[in-house]
Amino acid sequence: MRISVSSDMDEPVARALVAELRERGHEVLAHGALRPGGDARWAVCSEAAARDVAAGRADQAVVCCWTGTGASLAANKVTGVRAALCTDAYTARGARRWNDANVLALGLRLTSEPLLKEILDAWFDAEPSADADDRENVSHVTRLDLGPGGTAP
Repeated sequence: MRISVSSDMDEPVARALVAELRERGHEVLAHGALRPGGDARWAVCSEAAARDVAAGRADQAVVCCWTGTGASLAANKVTGVRAALCTDAYTARGARRWNDANVLALGLRLTSEPLLKEILDAWFDAEPSADADDRENVSHVTRLDLGPGGTAP
């Protein structure tokens, strides 16, 4: 799977994220502080990773900033992206299952390497729900991307 990754800081957990994804066999597209010469502003690099998903250049993305909040906010502004800020494995599993999230947002401050691995395990092990109510909720969120008249703003 091709995963786009962004971080606004070159922190140990961000480097561990890239290494762990590669170790799991994923191709990594790096943005921000993870790419030499990349724009490390959280809004810019998170948007870049999210746009990779929206454009089909990546299957999923992981966006990081100090708390994860700004990265998730920026990613969610990209049409077609459903970014979830996950601080534990249970939340990551639920985000994939019930929300069909395609972007994982992580906080660099509180995510340790063992916790990172637990979150990634849950994220990649979960499949989007086939339940009709869950699918309708995801469809409703997708329609929120459309402006009045059913067209993208």
